Amino acid sequence: MGRLGKIAVIGAGSWATALAKLLLNNNDRINWYVRRQERIDDFIRYHRNTVYLSDVTFDTARIDFYSDINAAVADADTLVVAIPSPYFKSEAEKISADISGKNIVSAVKGLVPGDNMIVTEWFARNYGCADSNLLVIGGPCHAEEVALDHLSYLTIGCHDLEKSREFGKAIAGVRLKTIHSEDVEGIEYAAVLKNVYAIASGMVNGMKAGDNFKAMLVCNAVREMRSFIDAIYPMDRDICRSAYLGDLLVTSYSLFSRNHNFGAMIGKGHSVKAAKMEMEMVAEGYYGTRCMYEINEATVRVEMPILDCVYRILYKGESPKSAFSRIFETFA
Repeated sequence: MGRLGKIAVIGAGSWATALAKLLLNNNDRINWYVRRQERIDDFIRYHRNTVYLSDVTFDTARIDFYSDINAAVADADTLVVAIPSPYFKSEAEKISADISGKNIVSAVKGLVPGDNMIVTEWFARNYGCADSNLLVIGGPCHAEEVALDHLSYLTIGCHDLEKSREFGKAIAGVRLKTIHSEDVEGIEYAAVLKNVYAIASGMVNGMKAGDNFKAMLVCNAVREMRSFIDAIYPMDRDICRSAYLGDLLVTSYSLFSRNHNFGAMIGKGHSVKAAKMEMEMVAEGYYGTRCMYEINEATVRVEMPILDCVYRILYKGESPKSAFSRIFETFA
């Protein structure tokens, strides 16, 4: 399809599955990298991902499956990377092919653990990818709703707006609308921070602190998000757009939100370790909290009381009641 060429989906979780479904609505064929061969065998046999979004069916005759990431990458021009952030680096580092001239679309919604980088920056530094070839998907977009054709809005970020629009056409549908932005970095950081704030929102629910306090928490989370993003990547942006506020709201309130549900368990009194073990799918905000705390401490050092609160609970063993009592007075 035009400048995008052949598209490969990298990953096999719920978000990768939803994006593959969208791509097949507008493209004759796609490549799909699925790490385990037995998962591919099941996919071909049952025409569905038997682990994630198993109600969604696929015409597998139009999918070229690969269990070798380099084979999938070599035969594609555009890579849609949808690996959960805790596992991103171990998988992406397997790529030995030259991808410097390929389009990279990050649907990771997290930072690279250990390196504390947004994904587009990581690809630029490690594989020489040009800014104009780096795209990011953001906005309020639960994989479950997108795959089931619920009305959804995705923001495609790219410094090359024409390429953003072209990728938008590759995934758009009657009930899937795309919005375009040049704020690649802001969208990526917003996607990480909203997971942190969703954990905080879940904790408030678990503690039964009430809707009034939760509303104040989310309002102040928006201000905190704006302060950080404006400090680390200054540009003219409206934090109330769907890629920022919209993504924060859906992740903070929805029952589909793994981060909210993870926080709710901790708020009810479960230990962090027990809550992690209870989750069927990874709550990326757990890892994102530490990364964001370290980035803020090492760089812009803006006031981020909610981030600090969640960090103390998850990594310093402070109780939610104690940690939240220390930030009441910061809210406005």
